Amino acid sequence: MNKYKKLTICLVCDALGYVSFVFPPFDIIWAPLAGYLMTKLYKGKTGKIAGVIVFIEEALPFLDVVPTFTLMWLYSYVFKTKKEIIEV
Repeated sequence: MNKYKKLTICLVCDALGYVSFVFPPFDIIWAPLAGYLMTKLYKGKTGKIAGVIVFIEEALPFLDVVPTFTLMWLYSYVFKTKKEIIEV
């Protein structure tokens, strides 16, 4: 999947997290779904860890302001890439 397409999906998922400010019961559905989506977007150990983190973040009240999907995208495509370049 193209990294910019993945960024768009991440931005939409983060925006969906804000729905709970208007309709709090949405978190009951969104928290497990967000965790599942995170593990599908990012494979391996980091995807599983991010899935647990996004589940907890979406399930707890008032933490929905953290853009977890976008932060994971930044980690995967900006910070992790720069780290690999520096180590080589």
